[in-house]
Amino acid sequence: MDLTEKQEQFNAAMARFASNRLYTLFGRFVASANIFLQIYLLYRVWHYSIGVVGQTFAFMAAYVLADFINGFVHIYMDNNDRYDSIAGPLVANFHMHHKIPRYKKNNLAVVYFNETGSKVWLVGYLLTVLLFVEMGLPPFLSYILVYIGILSSLAEVSHYLCHTSTAKMSILLGNMGVLLAKRQHAHHHLENN
Repeated sequence: MDLTEKQEQFNAAMARFASNRLYTLFGRFVASANIFLQIYLLYRVWHYSIGVVGQTFAFMAAYVLADFINGFVHIYMDNNDRYDSIAGPLVANFHMHHKIPRYKKNNLAVVYFNETGSKVWLVGYLLTVLLFVEMGLPPFLSYILVYIGILSSLAEVSHYLCHTSTAKMSILLGNMGVLLAKRQHAHHHLENN
């Protein structure tokens, strides 16, 4: 398939995304499901006592794994060009973040909700974690898996801050590698435009 035909598919997918309110409603449903499951899972594991050291290691392991998983999903989505599928408008909309790197300024809670709505895969992940927790998964592992689910949404807040924030703390955390670093992420956008 040539580039012109692919561009036409992209434009048609974006037109479907813009004209069909179901895509927006679907995003809100996904965001609501993800946040509900994150809260419920945290509630389900909160009574497990693994101590401060256990919590610290669980969080650090989840941080590394969430970064890897979200990076992998991002790379997959960057290379997905199935604009003619039922998910094509969602894929095309995802690709728009390379064309419009500036976010609308918003409260971080709103960003958390809105950006969590694009994480369709996270619903399946959180439902699977819920199943494992209900089956009696060991507490330490339960915390890791729940934290991965929460940090996957926080990754989008980090992405938002990378694009919009000029706050010294945000820049410092980006330079330390805790949040997404502006310089490193700018390189990603330059390569994928």
